[in-house]
Amino acid sequence: MNNIGNESGYSLFISDLHLCASRPAITQAFIQFLRNTASQAEQLYILGDLFEYWAGDDDLANADQADIIQAIKTLGDAGTQVFFMHGNRDFLISEQFAKATKIQLLPDPTEIKLYGKRILISHGDELCTDDTCYQAFRAQVRSPTWQAEFLSHPLTARKAQIEALRLQSEQEKSHKSLAIMDVNSDAVSALLRQHQYPELFIHGHTHRPNTHIIEIDGHQCQRVVLGDWYEQGSCLRLDENGFSSQEIKI
Repeated sequence: MNNIGNESGYSLFISDLHLCASRPAITQAFIQFLRNTASQAEQLYILGDLFEYWAGDDDLANADQADIIQAIKTLGDAGTQVFFMHGNRDFLISEQFAKATKIQLLPDPTEIKLYGKRILISHGDELCTDDTCYQAFRAQVRSPTWQAEFLSHPLTARKAQIEALRLQSEQEKSHKSLAIMDVNSDAVSALLRQHQYPELFIHGHTHRPNTHIIEIDGHQCQRVVLGDWYEQGSCLRLDENGFSSQEIKI
């Protein structure tokens, strides 16, 4: 468990920004958020899908990423600790990216303690167990063997393959029910039991921002789902008095 933070400050949580060259306004909103808002926080937790996709750390030289990488590094240099957890779009982010941005990579899930609260954080996609096709795909691409083979191909070929997979995914999602693409309540309960009933569980992925009260085995837990960055930005602020959701204009 990472035991960080103190009662005088606050921490921020974001996910599902899906930054890409075709949505420059989102990128600029994120950079301004880092400069004007996150710079005042003790910690920033990015819980996955920072990018629309990440084809490998050898894409760090891409000019489209330069301002993003510099802004994250500047935030860390100024004193805000930045933590990153992989999402389903950017699970190939690795040590080179972490070094360039000075972020700390976290496993999914991770338990932390902030402002006297025990908190579990996750991207959230592993809890969508009703979507068996996605879970099979997730297991495949998270395999070190698959990743090593994929990363052995030229960057341009990897990007072309990812674009094809994204198109296929969008087509498949149009035939799936909303319930299948949400988290499974039994999977959530099992995770909370495994982590001995944390007070707060924060995740993203589903793009369904909300706060859920879960009663489980005589314990109460709040499950907070982070919003995405499409129509507006979204972050969760946590301090000694509790948490609140904040919107960021784009």
